[in-house]
Amino acid sequence: MADLKLKTVTRTQGNNRALKDGTVKPAMCDLEFIEVDPLIEAFRRMVRGLEFDVCELALTTYITAKEHGKRFTALPIFLQRAFHHGAILVNTKSGIKAPKDLEGKRVGVSRGYTVTTGVWARAILEQQYGVDLRKITWVLSGDEHVAEFEAPGNVVPMEKGRKMADLLASGELPAAINLECDSPDVKPLIANPQQAAFQALAEHGLYPINHTIVVKDELLAKHPGLGADIFRAFSESKRLYVDKLKAGRIEKMTPNDDTYKRVMEITGKDPLPYGIEPNRAVLDNLIASALEQGILRKPVMTDALFARETIGLTG
Repeated sequence: MADLKLKTVTRTQGNNRALKDGTVKPAMCDLEFIEVDPLIEAFRRMVRGLEFDVCELALTTYITAKEHGKRFTALPIFLQRAFHHGAILVNTKSGIKAPKDLEGKRVGVSRGYTVTTGVWARAILEQQYGVDLRKITWVLSGDEHVAEFEAPGNVVPMEKGRKMADLLASGELPAAINLECDSPDVKPLIANPQQAAFQALAEHGLYPINHTIVVKDELLAKHPGLGADIFRAFSESKRLYVDKLKAGRIEKMTPNDDTYKRVMEITGKDPLPYGIEPNRAVLDNLIASALEQGILRKPVMTDALFARETIGLTG
């Protein structure tokens, strides 16, 4: 057993299950798993207090934290991916019929402006539907994980004491992103969002990344090879999961199983590739979107976001 024991947070899902149940282990350390529910609480605790040694983290939260000097670095392990065409909701009585109709309106964003789903949803609006994001006032229901982040001028907080779902249901907000609302008047803005997402995948290779893994900088500096070792362990766990997907032997480990299988059918490839190179186009897209949306203040090279010893690795 390794002497190095690392406090680790990652939500159990198909691609890390073998790591969490001990079937797969890193060589250089023991990952001592801590359960945090909801997972977003771990994001905040890591960003603000460096509470964990290894932590799953939303990708945009990470690049924002990195720009503000937080002392951890990502490994190119991408635990969760998702499509976000269906995350854009509208009140059907608002008169909004097409994405361009959002211009000039107030649009809600669940939690913070840097939430990764919101970034991807806004990127879809801009890149695929020609929406000028600067002409929209973005209304937030919460604050940011990275306390130092300062939002652009067209981003405002929601009135205190209100609930965004109520504002959307009543029409006070004509649209919102990444929100649960059971009103019969609230529908996805993009018709057949899953079909639209799969079409974007087939035509442009767009399969957004949501989460990565970060490790404290002091540990990476003190233990050369640790980042690569953790990367290989996560990759082996994921390989076992993908093998089961290919063989049709998945027993609903996670809600995304069916989507990952469909992605594999469309692309003919691993639906969860790890490493920078197989994900470069998607990573570059997210960085460019974060810059365009005023989340990043200055450009950053993709490779600079990841531990140097993992730059050439794939899994």
